Amino acid sequence: MADSRKYITSEELKNHKKPGDLWIAIQGKVYDISNWVKEHPGGDFPLLNLAGQDVTDAFVAYHPATTWQYLDKFFNGFYVENYFASEVSKDYRKLVSEFTKLGLFEKKGHVYLFTMCFMAMLFAMSVYGILCCQTVFAHLISGGLMGFFWIQSGWISHDLGHYQVMRTRRLNRFAQLLTANCLNGINFAWWKWRHNSHHIACNSLEYDPDLQHMPLFVVSSKCFNSLTSYYYNKKMTFDSFTRFLVSYQHWTFYPVMCVARIIMFVESYIFLLSKKNVPHLVQELLGLVSFWIWYPLLVSCLPNWSERIMFVFASSTVPGIQHVQFCLNHFSSKIYIAPLKGNDWIEKQIGGSLDISCPSWMDWFHGGLQFQIEHHLFPRLPRCQLRKVSPFVKDLCNKHGLPYNCASFLNANALTINTLRVAALQARDLTKPVRNNLVWEAVNTHA
Repeated sequence: MADSRKYITSEELKNHKKPGDLWIAIQGKVYDISNWVKEHPGGDFPLLNLAGQDVTDAFVAYHPATTWQYLDKFFNGFYVENYFASEVSKDYRKLVSEFTKLGLFEKKGHVYLFTMCFMAMLFAMSVYGILCCQTVFAHLISGGLMGFFWIQSGWISHDLGHYQVMRTRRLNRFAQLLTANCLNGINFAWWKWRHNSHHIACNSLEYDPDLQHMPLFVVSSKCFNSLTSYYYNKKMTFDSFTRFLVSYQHWTFYPVMCVARIIMFVESYIFLLSKKNVPHLVQELLGLVSFWIWYPLLVSCLPNWSERIMFVFASSTVPGIQHVQFCLNHFSSKIYIAPLKGNDWIEKQIGGSLDISCPSWMDWFHGGLQFQIEHHLFPRLPRCQLRKVSPFVKDLCNKHGLPYNCASFLNANALTINTLRVAALQARDLTKPVRNNLVWEAVNTHA
C-alpha cells in the first residue's frame, strides 16, 4: 500500500521557528504550536528556542505519558522525512520507559513529610528564640535557623515546580505559593520561568540564565566578546567596569552568594512588573505581600535595631549555602555558544552538569541537587529516586562515551573557584582593551 503521508525535510522544518509560525517535531510527527506558546505551562522560552526541529528527548523528559494524548490537536499532517533517533536517544528513552513502568515517577516516599516536619521545627525554634529568649546570642542563632528554614523551603519549592508532590494539583499549587511566595518571599512564577529556561539550555552562555551573571561573574573568557542573552533579550556588554569586577570574582564569589537572596528578590519583582504573561498574577502578589507582613512583624519583636539588623543579616546570609550549591553543579562544567538543538539535548545535559558525591544521610543537605546529572535527564523524578537511578545513568554514559562528572562538595568548591580564577586572570590581560575606566586603571597601573 502506498504511503499517503505528507513529508517535509528537516531543512523545511527549520523555516518554522518564528513567533506566529512555530513548528516542532516529536518522533517524526510535526506539530504546529504557534497558538499554544502563550498557554504553555513551562513558559514560551523552550518553545521559541527549540522550534523548527525535533524535540523528542526534551518532550519525553518534561512531560508524563498522559500528555501524549493532547498532542494530536496540534498535529498539522506532516511527518519529517528520514526521521531517525541516535543510539544515545534510543537508550535514554528506554530508561524513561522502564522508570515509568516501575512507577518511579510516582513514588515520592516520605522525604517530603520529613522535610516539612523539619521545616516546621526550624521555624518554630526561630520564632521561639525571638519571642522567648532575651540574649543576643539566642537571637543570632534564631536568624541562622530562619536561614536554614528558607533553604529547606527552597528545596521543597524546587520539587513542587518539577512534579506534583501533593495529592492534587490544587494542593500542589497551594504548596508552591506557600513555600516560595509566602515563606520565602520569592515569586514562584519567576523562578519556574527562569528554571525551565536553565534546564532547556543547560550551560549555554547565550541561553542559560544561570550562567548570565555579568557584571559580577563570568565562567569563561568567551563572555569577553559581549554576548547576547536570549533569556533577558539584551546584550551582555563586557565593559571596563565589568572587567574590574570579574578580575576579582574568585575573591568576591562567596560574599556575593551571601547576598544573592536580595538579587532574587529584585529579579522576581521585576518579572512581575514586566510585560510577560504571568500566570496567577493575583495569587503571586498576595503571596509576596503575606511574606512582607509576617517577616517584618517578626523582626520588629526584637528589642533594638542592632539586633534586628543582626537577625536579618544572619537569616539572609545562611541561604548563601544554597546559592553556592546552585553554582557548583554548573560553573566548572562544559559550556558552549551555539543555538539550542534538540538532537544533542542529552549530551548537553550530561556535559553541563556536575554531581556532588555524598553519603545518603547527607541527601537532605543538598535537596536532590547532588545528583544533578540525573536530575537534568529526569527532571520529573522525585529526589528520593535519584540515587537509585544513578547507576543506570553511569552505564548510559559509559556505553556512549559521555562524561559523568562527579566530585566531593569540597572539590566542587575548588573546581568552581578555579574556574572563576582562570577567567579573572584572563580578564586582567591589559593587551585586550575595553573602554577606559578610572578605577580599573588606578588598581592595575604598574609604576
